[in-house]
Amino acid sequence: MIELILYSRADCELCREMEEVIAHELARFPARLERIDIAGNPELEVRFGQEVPVLFVNGRKAFKYRCTARELRKRLSRERGPRWPFRKIPAS
Repeated sequence: MIELILYSRADCELCREMEEVIAHELARFPARLERIDIAGNPELEVRFGQEVPVLFVNGRKAFKYRCTARELRKRLSRERGPRWPFRKIPAS
């Protein structure tokens, strides 16, 4: 299982954009997403400040501010490894 952690803020347009990209791609991979709002958490506020969204993949910083669907697929494919099949999503 690929572990994704998205550090974000509720009032952040870039955060919403990254969440949309993640939501679109997440069903294709054996992955789980945890969203963490840094607002009100002094430790996370110091760590990230205004530099959100930040996406960690399996404990490593993978993207900051933006990622495209293609970039995310590429990263998740590397993390998935050869033993997991790619899940095709039917066109809607």
